[in-house]
Amino acid sequence: MDPEETVRKAHGRPSIATVRELLPEADAEEEDEKIEHRELNDMEGMVALPGAVDLLSVLPEDRWGVVTSGTRSLASKRLHTAGLPVPKHFVTASDIRLGKPDPEPYLIGVENLEFPAADCVVVEDAPAGVQSGRAAGARVIALRTTAGDDELKEAGANWIVDDLSKVLVTVLNGDGLELDLDLNSAKQAIDRQDLAEKSPA
Repeated sequence: MDPEETVRKAHGRPSIATVRELLPEADAEEEDEKIEHRELNDMEGMVALPGAVDLLSVLPEDRWGVVTSGTRSLASKRLHTAGLPVPKHFVTASDIRLGKPDPEPYLIGVENLEFPAADCVVVEDAPAGVQSGRAAGARVIALRTTAGDDELKEAGANWIVDDLSKVLVTVLNGDGLELDLDLNSAKQAIDRQDLAEKSPA
């Protein structure tokens, strides 16, 4: 298998789904355990993207969560290693039946937040995750870390940025949050709507 193509197909999806797709004759559960073991023991280079710590320090803990295709133990270790908080709301591979790009992971995520999907903004870096967020009814900010702009646009990203330093949050009096995207240094992907909106989530 071509390593780059394999990683591209796997990114943002539960690893067991990738094993079943690429190695249909293999024992998927056994192979998935091997992958999990290797990933848990490889935290080299695991750092927070610029702006991530600042963004999460502003958000009230009940207004954000993590929706990941990884396991809870792997995601928690990666967050800890990168110096990011473990969220109150957490959706992992063990909480879902269908992985990204299916909308189920983000539908569970917004249900946990108790806000309509249309009032939520997803931050993603994988095309499968962008598709999942959009299919769930949320708007999506895509990060150009693992995929190119064309691929992120095709997946449905509303906006594309280099990192989270371009996303500014203001907590409003009452229930709302105001998100502003620095359009001088970030490229909008599809629509021209202003990101500054009063959204509860």
